[in-house]
Amino acid sequence: MRISRRARGLRLFLAGGVIALLGLFSFLGVYRSCPGSRAGCSDTGNTGLEQQIRKLRTTARLMYTTAHPDDENGGVLALEARGEGASVMLLTLTRGEGGQNKIGRELFDELGVLRTLELLAADRCYGVEQRFTRVADFGFSKSAEESLEKWRAREIALGDMVRAIRAFHPDVLVSRFEGSPRDGHGNHQAAGILTPEAFRAAADPEMFPEQIQEGLEPWQVSKLYIEKPGLENGVTLRLDPGAYDPVLGTSYRRLALEGLEHQMSQGAGGYIFPLGHHYVYFKLADFRLPGKTLTAGREQSFFDGLDTTLTGLADRLGKDEAKVPYLRPLLRELMQKVDDAAAGMTPADPSRAAAPLLAGLDITEGLIKRIQNSSLAAPEKNDLLLRLAAKRDQYRAAANLALGLALEATASASGSDEPTRQGSSPRSGSLTMAVPGETFWVTARLRNGSRLSVEPKSIALNLPAGWQWRLLNQDLRALGANDTAYAQFQITVPQDAAYSRPYWHRGNPQEAVYTIDQPQYLGEPLPPYPVQVRAHYTVGDSAGEIRATAHAIQRDPLYGPEETPLAVGPPFSVSLDPPLQVVRTDAAGPSEVTVAVRNNLTGTEKATLELSAPAEWKVEPPSQKVELAGGGQTTSFRFSVTRKDRREGMDLLKAALLHEGKSYAEGFDVVHRHDLGTFYFYRPAQQILKAVEVKLPAKQRVGYIMGAGDNIPAVLKQLGINLEVLSSADLESGDLNRFDTIVLGIRAYDVRRDVRDNNRRLLGFVAQGGTLVVQYNQDVAAFNAGRYTPFPATASTQRVSVEDSPVEVLRLQDSLFHYPNEISTRDFEGWIQERGAYFMSTWDPRFEPLLSCHDPGEPALQGGLLRATYGRGLYIYTGYAFFRQVPAGVPGAIRLFVNIISARAQSPTS
Repeated sequence: MRISRRARGLRLFLAGGVIALLGLFSFLGVYRSCPGSRAGCSDTGNTGLEQQIRKLRTTARLMYTTAHPDDENGGVLALEARGEGASVMLLTLTRGEGGQNKIGRELFDELGVLRTLELLAADRCYGVEQRFTRVADFGFSKSAEESLEKWRAREIALGDMVRAIRAFHPDVLVSRFEGSPRDGHGNHQAAGILTPEAFRAAADPEMFPEQIQEGLEPWQVSKLYIEKPGLENGVTLRLDPGAYDPVLGTSYRRLALEGLEHQMSQGAGGYIFPLGHHYVYFKLADFRLPGKTLTAGREQSFFDGLDTTLTGLADRLGKDEAKVPYLRPLLRELMQKVDDAAAGMTPADPSRAAAPLLAGLDITEGLIKRIQNSSLAAPEKNDLLLRLAAKRDQYRAAANLALGLALEATASASGSDEPTRQGSSPRSGSLTMAVPGETFWVTARLRNGSRLSVEPKSIALNLPAGWQWRLLNQDLRALGANDTAYAQFQITVPQDAAYSRPYWHRGNPQEAVYTIDQPQYLGEPLPPYPVQVRAHYTVGDSAGEIRATAHAIQRDPLYGPEETPLAVGPPFSVSLDPPLQVVRTDAAGPSEVTVAVRNNLTGTEKATLELSAPAEWKVEPPSQKVELAGGGQTTSFRFSVTRKDRREGMDLLKAALLHEGKSYAEGFDVVHRHDLGTFYFYRPAQQILKAVEVKLPAKQRVGYIMGAGDNIPAVLKQLGINLEVLSSADLESGDLNRFDTIVLGIRAYDVRRDVRDNNRRLLGFVAQGGTLVVQYNQDVAAFNAGRYTPFPATASTQRVSVEDSPVEVLRLQDSLFHYPNEISTRDFEGWIQERGAYFMSTWDPRFEPLLSCHDPGEPALQGGLLRATYGRGLYIYTGYAFFRQVPAGVPGAIRLFVNIISARAQSPTS
């Protein structure tokens, strides 16, 4: 499944104190949910209202730490956020960018964007907020020490964790990992080590003092828990996410399964959770409860020993409560409003809860203003304001649910006024992207879903600085049941508007720490979309507010009309496809380069497209006059490049589009899936050209059966190998014997039933004289159970994670290391990320191990490259990471892979 369509200071906003930051994050709260989604799991209607009532009854705040997307225990998160009503934040250190992709071709930073969207979709089901640090998943790590070193952990990772704690003020911190080898992945271990350090450091004003200067106060978390894999000595808490919640109509664990199903690139959607109890255990590792001791024995909740009631906010102040004598009475009144709302609402008429909820909102907003002007010390004041701001947002959300209010804002390319851009005609129809310098229209509609009369007071825009807008027309009449009000706006995007893009980047995918381009968003999942709308309304004497993000309507050929948040993008997106091309040093004639240009402007535009290369390359033509159809259409143009010498090396081609005196030299990929929404990944308009000294066998035909996340076939075709990607029909009934070699892509048995079902045909192909190359599968248990190999062999999770670990050739005279390319130790230099994974651990004597490798301090592994003669042909298994090396143009790995697919049963071996 193709997910991505190729078209190709660290200062927070803390001015005015923590409450200003909270207000900003509250307004941007939609971006903690999945872009493109209007409702999360169980967040609408009476079910959503019931959950908001739960949240209004507690001030509990919990932060849960992990290393990667899908590490989280979603059942526990859903239990706390939806069942207990706590405000829960998931702090995921990395974006999973170093992992593998089970369903698509996105890797490295683009995979990080995809997994960010996947985790946000899962978060909607859990009911939690999301934050990240700036450290990256650099690939599988076997030790905490490696992860801590590469992350610059005590400076970067720990600092970002402390920042998140100081901004969120959790009462409880929960670590998914314990910081021991039992955690497995070195990233996991590092997360488990850093979480207790963050627990202590967040309260220490000497730690990361620059954060204090920015306006963040030290924050002491009250309790620290470590999740345990089972019932052990010292376990203090047992939770049951398998419990059924009658409001949700399911168990928290089943709700978590819905979240996991969004994390498809991880292969995380294949779980089956049985009904009934499912216990999860935690150890209380540390606590700071002044004047309190915890009773011996088991706890019932993360929040045992903590007062999380509304009136508990007054108790926190101690003798300083005298400075705000109005606080406790108003908190009691707020509690009563929640009780009144819960007692008044009925399934048939939830609007009966609206009056007390709007009254509670009014009380909370007034209380926030009084606390801001109080003489409380800054730490107490900021914590109280943070928790009251959370109550304000919950009252707003609950009142809107009680009234069945909905606010939608739709962007379009045409409206009542023209033109859109000087010198061009207005767009008509759909709008995919806002472009600097252009004008578009937004129509906002407010619907009343209740029996009460709702009177809109205003519908207004909230836009970034420098954006211009004007109100064209509106209808704000009083709304009866299912009536709508509307307002239409004309918006002009400034020429210097920021594009909707990740706020982070790496110059090299092997780097373990991101560079932050927009420090104001540090920690956020994604930067916000620019056009937001808010509506103010009254019901009787009470006032409320509802907000929305402007969307564009796009038509998906499978799903039909689909809403995506309106993004800002460049007038032109320029991309070279593919981003890397491999050519043989002895190749005769030119190579073809394709430059794709997407025109995001209104109409047809004329421009000049240039392609430049180092002096070693000849480009024809150097430039082209081009005509580009508008409205988001993409046009491709071809150039030819010829290398003037025969040396092995790497060069860079660069494309640029010249239009009206400006040069455009980058492009974006649209990272999209229907269940996730849309975001954009940018890359320079350039192509890496790698000249590789590699020989090919004569007249060889290769069939390739795609697995998951595999770009090997494209490179093999670039080299000139006669390769055909096989369809399911080919596999089931085609003539396989027309091929000399058939290659199975990584995870082919994991993700393709047709491969599993036709394994006998593949082995028959081998028996009749063909060569079958099988690359690794992750689900080793299923692979072993399927008995897919011609002779017994046991796949395992053994791996070599250090990419420059020495490799020993076990059979030096074997033709596989001499034909058609001579393989030497230099061919194992320059590998990226890892040597390999999922090596065989045991095998029948009829298999021959050909290579040996190991990580430092570990025993040698010989199961990474095995070969067996079966009938008249060869069966070759490899766990070496060719799926990373070949698409990256690693010369030695390419030569070795060509040798592997060129092996013949009749070739001489020693």
